[in-house]
Amino acid sequence: MSAVSAPTSSPSLLDRPAGGALQLIFTTLPAMLRLTCGLFGAVTALAVRTTPVRVPLLLAAVVVLTGWSVFYAARALWVGIGPGMVAGDVALTVAASLLAPLLVAPEVLPGEGSWLAVLASTTVINAQATAPVRWSVPAGLLVTAGYAVGTSAAGNTVEASAHAATLLVQTGCAAMMAAVMRRWISRADAAFTEFQRLRREAVLARTIREVERRQNRDLHDTVLSTLTMVGLGALPAAGSAALRRRAAADLRTLVGLANARSALSTGPVGVLAGPPPAAAGPEAAGGSSGATVGPSGVDAGLRAVLDTHPELRVTATLPPCSAPAGVTAALVDATAAALANVARHAPDAAVTVRLGREDGGVVVEVVDDGPGFDPATVPAHRYGLRESIRGRLADVGGRAEVTSAPGEGTRIRLEWPHVD
Repeated sequence: MSAVSAPTSSPSLLDRPAGGALQLIFTTLPAMLRLTCGLFGAVTALAVRTTPVRVPLLLAAVVVLTGWSVFYAARALWVGIGPGMVAGDVALTVAASLLAPLLVAPEVLPGEGSWLAVLASTTVINAQATAPVRWSVPAGLLVTAGYAVGTSAAGNTVEASAHAATLLVQTGCAAMMAAVMRRWISRADAAFTEFQRLRREAVLARTIREVERRQNRDLHDTVLSTLTMVGLGALPAAGSAALRRRAAADLRTLVGLANARSALSTGPVGVLAGPPPAAAGPEAAGGSSGATVGPSGVDAGLRAVLDTHPELRVTATLPPCSAPAGVTAALVDATAAALANVARHAPDAAVTVRLGREDGGVVVEVVDDGPGFDPATVPAHRYGLRESIRGRLADVGGRAEVTSAPGEGTRIRLEWPHVD
């Protein structure tokens, strides 16, 4: 809870939900208690005005105390209860108690039911709820002493001792209850803060892993793919236009990956606030520039990818087809990865690429009559099928099916179901 130098206005419930709720309660209840007891006291104080009550002084005291009760409640609800409010409440109550011989008729003092007894009890309880123990307990003792002195001067020592004992019990019980609640609420907020910290760290770690996964996939589809094809002789000789285009595209991909890694190392908040980096696009996979693949250009993107593989014998059926931009990029990039696999492992194969719609979704099929392979024997650490094809489709809510066997060619089916 806040120190005495800080108001008890409610803190952010997002930062300290338990403490904020407790302070909201410890502000609202004292406000209502002060207002209702103040109005009750005003009515009962004016009901008995027999000697030795000084009526003019009583009227002035009632006006001051009633006005204070209204002000206390309004400020507590709108601003909060600060140390000045607690001190003012205690001062007015002590002053009224010391003036008991002139404000309260002797016949209404016994039984601890006078308006002055109610005023003192309200002040004691409110002080424990709105101030730290090191200040609230002395405030309760001061009110108790003032009440005992005033009622003794009014000629009723029995009432003075009886209600003074009641005030001491109220001070002790309210102080202990408030202290216990504050302690456990503080522990709850500490646990919540720790949970939020661990959650942020988990989100950051997951984001970093996702970025690294995408970066590894993009490296596999660009630089590593180009080097592999050069090593296998699947690309024209050094100095050719095709090799220069691939090298330029790979360089742009490396620059983008370096910028993304720099952003991760210098701005974790930005990583959490922004979306995860997108795949490098068709260009990174050996296809067309990502800028040429618009939100409705699946067919155009596939044509651009095919243009980068003049060495392959491809038969393409590409009717006009639209899809969201992210879906378009995933389909085109996965197709580019599939064609890159054909270029590396079956450069002499005949390839068929078909684009179509099924049930409102988009389907791309890449079929070749190459030597084929057994998908079950592909090592788990290989990125080609797992990330470049299946991973990309999974990222946009689609799926990829790879059907192949030794000597039977390969069929890759990329599906994105339509989502309303």
